[in-house]
Amino acid sequence: MVIPNELIHLQKIKPLSKMFWTLELASHLEDAPWPATKDELIDYSIRSGAPIEVVENLQELEDEGEIYEGLDDIWPDYPSQEDFFFNEDEY
Repeated sequence: MVIPNELIHLQKIKPLSKMFWTLELASHLEDAPWPATKDELIDYSIRSGAPIEVVENLQELEDEGEIYEGLDDIWPDYPSQEDFFFNEDEY
């Protein structure tokens, strides 16, 4: 089977990936050894058997030697326990 040159060219183009987090993916990092660097988090994710999406998301972080104190540093919109806490006094 002969593959046209146009298709060969298209196979070389990587789609633009964008980091995305879900509660399920983020839950794999809850027990990570915080504070941690990007490389330490990637290593932890691989060793703990986290889904490949977690590793891919971590790889997309800009690596400036930054130390991450918690999941909030990676995913600023990560819901905390307080987001799910119902305070009867407020109502």
